[in-house]
Amino acid sequence: MVDSSDFAGVISGLKSWQNSICAGVSSYEDGVKFTVDKWHSKLGQGESRVLERGAIFESAGVNFSHVSGNNLPAAALPGRSELAGKPYFAAGVSTVLHPRNPFIPTAHANLRIFVVAPDSRRPIWWFGGGYDLTPYYGFIDDCVLWHKNAKLVCDRYGEHVYDDFKKNCDDYFYLKHRDEHRGIGGLFFDNLNTWGFDNCADFVREVASSFTRSYFTIVSGRRKIPYSAAQRDFQAYRRGRYVEFNLLYDRGTKFGLDSGGRTESILMSLPPTVSWRYNWQAEVGTAEHELYSRFLQPQDWVGLLADA
Repeated sequence: MVDSSDFAGVISGLKSWQNSICAGVSSYEDGVKFTVDKWHSKLGQGESRVLERGAIFESAGVNFSHVSGNNLPAAALPGRSELAGKPYFAAGVSTVLHPRNPFIPTAHANLRIFVVAPDSRRPIWWFGGGYDLTPYYGFIDDCVLWHKNAKLVCDRYGEHVYDDFKKNCDDYFYLKHRDEHRGIGGLFFDNLNTWGFDNCADFVREVASSFTRSYFTIVSGRRKIPYSAAQRDFQAYRRGRYVEFNLLYDRGTKFGLDSGGRTESILMSLPPTVSWRYNWQAEVGTAEHELYSRFLQPQDWVGLLADA
């Protein structure tokens, strides 16, 4: 039977992941430190770590939260409406890393555990989260690496796990009002509990490691590429799509705000500089146009490696 010690182990692992991401960011920054903000609210506590105006990362937010309440918000309940209004606790880490160089993609990851009726004899638990990548200029090698490492984790848990979770990600990070995908996807899952607690917890730990390993490999390979003011301007334009998604569709943002969460921590995902242009269209044949025509189209990135 799952008990409080099992949940405590997951929470400890999430905190370790927060440390790992911050260490990865800090390894590229000389003299720019994370601001560490330990907070308490009526719902619980957490630790927001934010680095701003770094040489590599224009902003990097890595948040841990552990909250509880007596009335589980509907935003936390895709497909679980029968649990609305019950006591719960939730713990998770959410990170959004916005690089300065437009040839380094923005990365997002979120991993969490929900437990409903935690003090009962049979608490109801599930895991959720995943990660995705949002490039401004596309590189096939980065896309293949990102998805290959994601598939390596998933294949240990079932033949179709990667395909299912990749499709979930492609479907979720989609701006329907623009008919655009936010990036090249990755993994996305919710209500994960069918493998048993230990296997689900192991999977989440492996997803966390995969994200950290994959992203900082990409950062290392792209951080020294020179860029122009025009390319920075395009990055700011594309960041507008990131803002639109997070404010219009993101369930984590909605859950945080609906549950009375800490606004500063919830909105740390927004980029520091952003712009919008009226009815702008990329010129055919440019790298900016290729982002739309090739990289923002869901596809079998791992298969590209096999076909090469």
